[in-house]
Amino acid sequence: MKSEFMMAFNEICEERGLSKEVVIDALKTALVSAYRRNTNVSNTQEVVAEIDQRTGEPTIFAEKEVVDALIDSRTEVLIQEAKRAGFTEAEIGDMVMMESTPENFGRIAAQTAKQVILQRVREAEREKLYEDFSAREGEIINGTVQSVSGQNITIGLGRTEAVLPKSQQVGGERYRAHDKIRVYVLEVRRTSRGPQIIVSRNHRSLLRRLLELEVPEIYNGQVEIKSIAREAGARSKVAVVALQPGIDPVGACVGMRGVRIQSIVRELNDEKIDVIEWDPDQKTFIAKALSPARVSQVFLEDHPDEGKTAVVIVPDDQLSLAIGREGQNARLAAKLTGWRIDIKSLTEAAEESLGHLKHPSADPVIVKNKELVGQVELILAKKAANRPITSEDYSILNRLVAGVIGRIITTRAGEFEQIQKARAKARKSVPEYAWNVPLGELGISTRVATLLEENNVKSLGDILLKLELSENTLLAIEGFGDKALEEVREAITAYNRTQAAGAAPAVTEVEAPPEAAPALVAEEELVAEPAAEEEEVVPVEPELVAVVEAAVPAEVAEEPEEVDFEAAIDDLARPLVSTDQPKKQEKKQIVVARPTRAPFDEEEESLEAARRQKSKELVFDEKQGKVVTKRKRKGSRRRPEWETYEEDLDEL
Repeated sequence: MKSEFMMAFNEICEERGLSKEVVIDALKTALVSAYRRNTNVSNTQEVVAEIDQRTGEPTIFAEKEVVDALIDSRTEVLIQEAKRAGFTEAEIGDMVMMESTPENFGRIAAQTAKQVILQRVREAEREKLYEDFSAREGEIINGTVQSVSGQNITIGLGRTEAVLPKSQQVGGERYRAHDKIRVYVLEVRRTSRGPQIIVSRNHRSLLRRLLELEVPEIYNGQVEIKSIAREAGARSKVAVVALQPGIDPVGACVGMRGVRIQSIVRELNDEKIDVIEWDPDQKTFIAKALSPARVSQVFLEDHPDEGKTAVVIVPDDQLSLAIGREGQNARLAAKLTGWRIDIKSLTEAAEESLGHLKHPSADPVIVKNKELVGQVELILAKKAANRPITSEDYSILNRLVAGVIGRIITTRAGEFEQIQKARAKARKSVPEYAWNVPLGELGISTRVATLLEENNVKSLGDILLKLELSENTLLAIEGFGDKALEEVREAITAYNRTQAAGAAPAVTEVEAPPEAAPALVAEEELVAEPAAEEEEVVPVEPELVAVVEAAVPAEVAEEPEEVDFEAAIDDLARPLVSTDQPKKQEKKQIVVARPTRAPFDEEEESLEAARRQKSKELVFDEKQGKVVTKRKRKGSRRRPEWETYEEDLDEL
């Protein structure tokens, strides 16, 4: 005999539609929470609850430390009790799971854990509902209207509710409480208060699902729905095709005496439904999509920028029927086929053809047929006089329209096709990474970037594609001239150079200076005007140069002049040159030699300090016949710049 616990447990599972494992886990969590609240133990202490599913008796196991002297029975257990409980190898300091079920815990747990159990059950129920209905997105479900609040309608779905917003309602439908309706599950959202289900009555997929339910051939895959165009509450068009030979797709959808389609019409509150057969030939398909109107001719052209356009010629008496009330028939046909449809009457197209007889693309046979042109003019005059037009007259008009308007559109369509092929070829030449490079990374000016973005050029790939086709595609943009084009080209070149450097960093090799003799150290370089021949570099005594450099302030700027260093050095430096020192060939340089000294020598330090002074310059004064130091003094508001010469080297 089942216990009361098991009976209550099974009842909860059945009522809530939950699995036994979910409810058991909720009960265990509630018991652990009740134990912690009753004994006031720490959340870090491990507590486990077990439930006897036959009797429903709860058992609590708590983690405790093995000790030899008991202080807190909630967290500690004597080693003797641990060994009696089966932990024979327990030692002092070990952690063991001991049974710690308090007395009368069933009653305490029932009172304390009630809210926890209910909360866990509600959460599990919400999760179960979300999983059930999220799997049914895009399907039809039956519901009952519960209430109409404001613009939204609440639909009862049994265990939960759905919302039918105003945007998903059909304009002509009126709903009352307790009405049975079929709705399309549009979206299921997860919220803190349970799943929120959004349903629809005007979605075109609602018609698709109804056809699958009513037409077995569609459900079994023998007939396929190619496309659906729907204006909810007014009219719909469905294009179907048979996937199995010997099956009439339109007849299968309509059913015997229209039984199948009438059932769907009643479900949609007398919405008109046109079922047409899909055809791989787009001209034939467009002509069928405009049914019940008769179509004389269809001309197609796919413009590279404006998209696909179909020029449809219909007899004058079929023009209003082809367009439909407020353009509904033409609008639905355009949605069904994916082509923009331009409908013209036959007489209107004939008048346009007469105006294009001299067009180079017109059929020369038709143009030279003066008799045909004269007949067309008579028919148009008859139409202007409101006289009836016969079927033979329509045939003559069709012949002229096909030879002029038809040939012009066909020729233009061929040109568009070549442009499409050229664009496809140019697109293949653009690197894939370029489509992910925005204009901001190219470093072009804001004005140019704005002009490009306004004309749907938003990445480096778009620019490269237009440049690959022709420069005129960019120059055709209003406000985009040659300067902007040159700026874009320079930005692309700089970007490619930067990317190449980032991908493979260029290593700049610096040549090491030529090794000099151990006794020679370059102290000062005086650069003069370049000469065709190399000049001999003469070493000078370092003590003499140190005294001259010390007299020049460090902050004075250099001002090189054209001087004859060869004559100056010949007069001054020859007596001072040591014959043991080697000579070094350099362009316009004086290499000052100094003897090797021990590091941290006072004279060497003073010489190093003098070397860093970059404002001194040795020049030869022709009047005095001496080499002197030239200084450039800064000017002020009262006097301009001027130059002075320090005492000559001979006196030093």
